[in-house]
Amino acid sequence: MCFSATASFTAGAGLLIIGAVTARRARRRAELPFALIPALFGLQQLIEGVIWLTLLDKAPLINAGLTFAYSLFSHVLWPVYVPLAILLLEPTGWRRRVLIAIALAGAAVGLYLLYFLVRLPIVSEIQGRHLAYLSPHFYQVVVMLLYVMSTCVSMLFSSHITVRQFGAAAFLAFIVTYSLYTSWLISVWCFFAAALSVVVLLHFRSTGRSSSDLSRIPPSG
Repeated sequence: MCFSATASFTAGAGLLIIGAVTARRARRRAELPFALIPALFGLQQLIEGVIWLTLLDKAPLINAGLTFAYSLFSHVLWPVYVPLAILLLEPTGWRRRVLIAIALAGAAVGLYLLYFLVRLPIVSEIQGRHLAYLSPHFYQVVVMLLYVMSTCVSMLFSSHITVRQFGAAAFLAFIVTYSLYTSWLISVWCFFAAALSVVVLLHFRSTGRSSSDLSRIPPSG
């Protein structure tokens, strides 16, 4: 988390527990990637907790390795993983076609950012009460738009209301974070998105039906 090591470890542990619950509630293999989102955010938060410690204790080699690991989550995993996870849940034909296009864009963004992670490794540092990740690359506006489309807008095309709520809340969190915490966008928005991932648990509890019940809804297009 963006405020302290203790907060990161607490958030990470809580999300791992939630992720374990959601993974157990998945009734089909296709639901498992979406169910694992809280657990993946939990791992990311735990990594950031250790990054705090490496900066405070001045352990540059460990910091560099963990910053790279954190960046694989924030820059590469999420734009690729999220639209695919939503696509696997989706029964409706036209929505699936839109999600396939978004997933291809997310994969392109993920590969582009991975290239720059290797070529120009991200540097983490403490700025005030937050962690800042210095991420040099070109075409930042275009990349950011495609990134947000992959990680947030993709969920708005789901036929599941809880998934759409997750996407809308994540998009709103991005706007607020970009407006108020521009210098710490990566860390702060990842924290908000991690906190919002509890919606995944609600997805499997919504309307008192299991996700297997939802999967039996016939396609509408």
